[in-house]
Amino acid sequence: MTDKQPEALRLAEHLEDQGYYLDSDAAAELRRLHEVNAELVEIFKRIRFEQGFACECGIEDSTWESIESAIAKATGEQQ
Repeated sequence: MTDKQPEALRLAEHLEDQGYYLDSDAAAELRRLHEVNAELVEIFKRIRFEQGFACECGIEDSTWESIESAIAKATGEQQ
């Protein structure tokens, strides 16, 4: 993951700079969604880390693939 500002936060700043009421609402929603996304990514990473040491965790391969895919999408690591 890079140190680049997430697109949602960049767009939020741009909307607020426009100074319109609806743009402020949209900017607030982008920031809220960015925060929720970051929390979910951390949870997925924790699950991946903690369960990675427990081979008998009972999680199906397709679920692991979904977790990895979700992390990659959310962090921009997916091509």
